Amino acid sequence: MGRRLKKDDVIVVIAGRDKGSRGRILKVIPETGRVLVEGVNVVKRHTRPTPQSPEGGIIEKEMPIHESNVMLLDTKEDKPTRVRFETDDEGEKVRVSVRSGTVLEG
Repeated sequence: MGRRLKKDDVIVVIAGRDKGSRGRILKVIPETGRVLVEGVNVVKRHTRPTPQSPEGGIIEKEMPIHESNVMLLDTKEDKPTRVRFETDDEGEKVRVSVRSGTVLEG
């Protein structure tokens, strides 16, 4: 089964607190249907000092956001787009932008 969103895709957040922001996908979590996006859904975690992080304190980190709240950015038109799957001339399954019809790499 192909995934509509993949690591290193540039996305636009379409719902929630960070609506309108753009970022790059750092990790896809298919079990829960969530994606970790750079600079989106940043929360503060209060951590106690441990041997791994002797400083402790307040750390800002990204938390996963549901994949239904993001759309892939069409680089040709610089707007969000849906994704469909087609087969190319060699019989390979490729992702295609619905908005512009361009084949998406990756």
